[in-house]
Amino acid sequence: MSGSIRPHSAHRYAVTVEWTGDEGVGTRDYRSYRRDHVVRVRGKPDLAGSSDPEFRGDARRHNPEELLVAALSACHMLSYLHLCAVNAVVVTGYTDDAEGTMETDADGGGRFTGVTLRPRVRIASGDPGRALELHELAHRRCFIASSVNFPVRHAPTVEPVPAR
Repeated sequence: MSGSIRPHSAHRYAVTVEWTGDEGVGTRDYRSYRRDHVVRVRGKPDLAGSSDPEFRGDARRHNPEELLVAALSACHMLSYLHLCAVNAVVVTGYTDDAEGTMETDADGGGRFTGVTLRPRVRIASGDPGRALELHELAHRRCFIASSVNFPVRHAPTVEPVPAR
């Protein structure tokens, strides 16, 4: 079963998130601490995190909202590339300008209301129409998109590479 997923198998992902924003007084008040943190996965480079700058975060660091949109985009891309590989569509380039929308509540909570993926795919061979169709199947197979409670929309384009 090389290259396929075992049915009904469980996969676990271990991540450590450590807050590094104590300024010496902890969370004494809303302005007394930085939102900085480090995301660690064993054997991989650390990821510098913070909150969105609107919530007193560091704009030079990744925020959880960006990482959620990135996870949806990357998951879709990986599902799509797999489907292209097994459907005789040869992809030579893939870029996604993904965007998510989050709304906040008066009580300080909030939620994502949607994400739009805009993959631009370049193919060397294969049917461009089939390449477009595979985005819908990739969406249904994306583990992350299947786990969120808001719509994930797609606006893909496929560009055949001209023959030389």
